Amino acid sequence: MNSPAQEPQRLYRQLAQQLRDWVLASGFAPGERLPAERDLAAQWGVSRSSLREAVIALEVEGAIEVRTGSGIYVTALALTPAPNPRTGAAGPSDWGPLEVMQARELIESEMAALAAVHASRSDLQALAKALTQMKKDIARNQVPRHGDEAFHMAIAKACGNSVLLDTLHGYWQARNGAIFERLSDYFEKPASWQTALTEHETIYQALCEHDASAAKRAMKHHLKQTHKRYNAHWHSL
Repeated sequence: MNSPAQEPQRLYRQLAQQLRDWVLASGFAPGERLPAERDLAAQWGVSRSSLREAVIALEVEGAIEVRTGSGIYVTALALTPAPNPRTGAAGPSDWGPLEVMQARELIESEMAALAAVHASRSDLQALAKALTQMKKDIARNQVPRHGDEAFHMAIAKACGNSVLLDTLHGYWQARNGAIFERLSDYFEKPASWQTALTEHETIYQALCEHDASAAKRAMKHHLKQTHKRYNAHWHSL
């Protein structure tokens, strides 16, 4: 695999390009099933999370089809020459989802601690409003996306630091990228939404008490668990 200095692509895009080239060179037919996710990861010497992002990138392009509970299948598009690889920095929408979650865990836990110190009454009201929106969406069996984003952005705003606010805005731009959206389709379910809501409520309580240590711990726990949810095993893939 080329180094970033040689080919400034995201790791998962490098892997997606190599995987597509391998499918083409190996003589797979349209509709044929690829090896299981764990076997592909072992074959390429990468983590399952990196392999998963590459697989979803190819699915978004239409080169493969993921059938939950069945496997990963080749499409006719995979048997055509791959498009020219992207080079350079493409922006937040091209960031790898699991890398974003790792960065968020590191940065937002510190943001929560800072917000606990500086949060005003209006900041806490904004957080409460966001939680209410999340609850309403979950009750309607809808992804609580808007309330979730509003909650985290309210914490960033409470920090009183415009750079942190812009940083978190970039993370949410990434959240709206096609690969992140597809990953969410697979792994965001009603049970996980309810769990995430409980985690948000714990963060909120720590902020209301202006307990920086508790806020940091609660945010770290929430984002670590979110990362685990997005990195859960696909059944039979």
